Amino acid sequence: MNPIDVDSIPVISVSYNSAELIEELLSSLRNHYPNPVTIIDGSSEEHYRAIEAVCARYANVKFIHFDYNIHHGPGMAWAFQNLELQGPVLVLDSDVVVLNRGFIESMLEELQPGMYGVGYTNHVNEGGFDVDYEEGAVRYLHPACMLVNIEVVRQWPMPTRHGAPMTEPMLALHRAGKDDLIKGIPWLKEDFKVDGVNHYLRHDWQGTVKRVGSYHLEAWEQAAREAATLRLHVRSLLPARPAKVVEIGASDGALARAVKEDNPACDYTAIAIDPDNRNLQKGACNRVLNEDVDALGDDFFRGFTDVDCWVLDQVLERIRHPERLLQRIRKVMAPGSSIVAVIPNGQHWSMLARLCIGDLRYADSGILAAGNRRLFSRTTLFELLQQNGFVVEQGLQMLNTPLQNEQILAAIRALAAGAGADPDLAVTDAQATAFIIKAVPK
Repeated sequence: MNPIDVDSIPVISVSYNSAELIEELLSSLRNHYPNPVTIIDGSSEEHYRAIEAVCARYANVKFIHFDYNIHHGPGMAWAFQNLELQGPVLVLDSDVVVLNRGFIESMLEELQPGMYGVGYTNHVNEGGFDVDYEEGAVRYLHPACMLVNIEVVRQWPMPTRHGAPMTEPMLALHRAGKDDLIKGIPWLKEDFKVDGVNHYLRHDWQGTVKRVGSYHLEAWEQAAREAATLRLHVRSLLPARPAKVVEIGASDGALARAVKEDNPACDYTAIAIDPDNRNLQKGACNRVLNEDVDALGDDFFRGFTDVDCWVLDQVLERIRHPERLLQRIRKVMAPGSSIVAVIPNGQHWSMLARLCIGDLRYADSGILAAGNRRLFSRTTLFELLQQNGFVVEQGLQMLNTPLQNEQILAAIRALAAGAGADPDLAVTDAQATAFIIKAVPK
């Protein structure tokens, strides 16, 4: 086996609102190492341009910006799932300063094949809080500085919450009796002590928080739960082991990663409908295309005659001619193939309430996302599919939060009854935030 080139090991760091920290990290790292670096950034508008400019001053540094605070754990998870990584990967906090060369070499000596990772370890309880006992506690590999085998990392749960972002994977390792897949490095523990001896690194614990305030995690946790639930619903409608999948409207590589984990041989193509989308990387996909879907003709689709499933991820409401897209897919679909479409529900109760009070404000996401050209209800969605050569075989509702406001429920019932419709069905349809539909050719 060829020895690993230390200087080629990729470095991942997550950034939030502090160009100063990224400057210190990159300048100190470049004093000793030329390794490729990816900065995953979730800074606000007034900060991210400065961080982007810092990254541009250093060779072999990729800057990937999200238009929201992606947070530490989700930022790492996105990188692990979407970047083209293999073998050892080094993760560093944005507030780490490299003092001397040699720490990557030392960590690489400790990282054996099949291990999850090495670095600074301590013990936490199942809630992710530090404890001063070891018996029964969870060994925790801290992401401030860890060298991991990415293929092993992808076999376990991804990092999540910011305060202790590695809790979920560490808890899974603990419960599986696989604590031996992580290893602590003594010199790193000394380097990370506030008053310790610094061999290779200096770490300003919670440096980002000290500069920019709290973690502001609640909104992200809710969005992450909803995204995971949606992904689970979509996967439940896919063929058991598809040989070929095409996903149109892809916003990230999470679905592709999940499909390929179950079926590595699956040929997965992602077609992003926003050519300016900087966040869609190849990741687990076999290929990624950025296309104007409305401009794609029959010649393009003839290259996909053997697709088992077409995933239309929130695309029908965003293009000019959804009927043409469905017709072109229908022409090339093989017997037994299907489409699985995710469509926001234009009949959601929040839309009805907004119409009632005149509060139609466009947003960055959701039913009134600025990029949405059309609104579909369950009825009009079914009609769109049926009119263009499909039969709806199965459907699911995304129900994030049941409607519990009795006044709004009563108003929906009364409005439906006044229009001669079924009040109970109107209430049911008004609660879904999105529909996930499986359809097959007529």
